[in-house]
Amino acid sequence: QVQLVESGGGLVQPGGSLTLTCAASGFTFSNYALGWYRQAPGKEREFVAAIHSYGGSTVYADSVKGRFTISRDNAENTVYLQMNSVKPEDTAVYYCNAAGPGPEYDYWGQGTQVTVSS
Repeated sequence: QVQLVESGGGLVQPGGSLTLTCAASGFTFSNYALGWYRQAPGKEREFVAAIHSYGGSTVYADSVKGRFTISRDNAENTVYLQMNSVKPEDTAVYYCNAAGPGPEYDYWGQGTQVTVSS
């Protein structure tokens, strides 16, 4: 059974930091690209960051570039999102995604809430 379980969300002040964690199971983690997406109230889900499978190359949305860092630990089947210098507009539910070799291999977590507020 495929599972992606996010954790680490919460309330953080503007300018602060937070690390999100996504623990995966039920599939060959190292073969999948991993990504983080977010959805703010009243808005569509948007791409945040992704990290490729073996090579580990990364890509970021312009809105988070230089502030967020995605990383993965293939031995622990875990992907992280380090969020620095957070802004109120980063407030959203953050979702972990695993993308395999075809659309039938696209998995999502249940999401974790991040609220940036003073």
